[in-house]
Formats: sequence, C-alpha cells, structure tokens
Amino acid sequence: MEEISWNDFEKVELRAGTIVEVLLFPEARRPAYKLKVDFGGLGIKMSSAQITKHYTPEELIGQQIIGVVNFPKKQIGKFMSEFLVTGFADENGDIVLTTLNGHVPNGSKMI
Repeated sequence: MEEISWNDFEKVELRAGTIVEVLLFPEARRPAYKLKVDFGGLGIKMSSAQITKHYTPEELIGQQIIGVVNFPKKQIGKFMSEFLVTGFADENGDIVLTTLNGHVPNGSKMI
C-alpha cells in the first residue's frame, strides 16, 4: 500500500448526499441502478451503482451516502456519471454502500 500525504487526502472531495431518485439501469453490463443524489449547494448529481444485490430502489430513497464529487465525469454507455458512489465489497464481491450513522447537511465534506 502506498502512503499518501494529508494534502493528497484533502484533494478528494468526499461529500454527503441524499438519494432522491433511483432508476433501473437495464443497459448496464452488470445489474445496476442510476442514482440521483442531492449534494446541497453542489446540486443534484447522477451516478450509477452496482448495488442491486443488497438494496431495492424503494429502500434507497432518503438514504444519505458518501460520494466523490471531484472526479471527472465518466461515460457509462449512454449514461454520464457525475460522481463516484463509495462502498465496500462484501464476502461475495457485492457492494455495500458507505452510509452515515446520523444526518449531516447535504454537501458536507468528510474531514
């Protein structure tokens, strides 16, 4: 593992946002959803997430997640991802979202 400096870490914009809409993404190579997330003053941004094993669209609405908002946009098929959804792989390789154990204002930066 390569060590990074505090300055390197500060460059990564890890922000809290609330999922406001979940759409199916049938054209994705692996099962995925399109997420619309409210990042407060940063606006509403969209991303895709391969999280269909652990979550239904209905239970995702209103959840606060952590996203990286300062990566360049990424084209995924015909869809443009505007941020990176963060999570961890479980023992089967399926993604579990990084969520908050409490509520913070949308757009809050991880410190």
